[in-house]
Amino acid sequence: MSSNKTQPTEHSVIKFLTAVTPEHKRQDAFTLLEMMERVSGYQAKMWGPSIVGFGQYHYRYDSGREGDFMRIGFSPRKANLALYLMPGVTRHQELLDQLGKHKTGKSCLYVNKLSDIRLVILEQLIEKALADMAEKYPETQEQ
Repeated sequence: MSSNKTQPTEHSVIKFLTAVTPEHKRQDAFTLLEMMERVSGYQAKMWGPSIVGFGQYHYRYDSGREGDFMRIGFSPRKANLALYLMPGVTRHQELLDQLGKHKTGKSCLYVNKLSDIRLVILEQLIEKALADMAEKYPETQEQ
């Protein structure tokens, strides 16, 4: 059985974010770091070389594949900021309609820069994603 290729690492979140360029993207990344830590209550951790994740859950699919992944996270990519809001944001269309300029993927929300969106709405989307995760994957003692 193959495991998830994106695994938590011991690399420094601060060191990673400090190296992000350009400056406005680095500032946005630190804003997301503060917001996601505050809203989630989880300490940030690097997942793979470029994803900052918060919390963890264990999944098991009907196919038998299982593994661990972050509950929420983000990656300051060259093209945009990718926010990983498991198990997906499209179920909260009423908030997406108020968010501002963005694109969505299966479990991703893409924004060019935080100034393009309403941060109060983003915070609500993060809260909803965490609540959805808590319902689908309740926390256990070992997480």
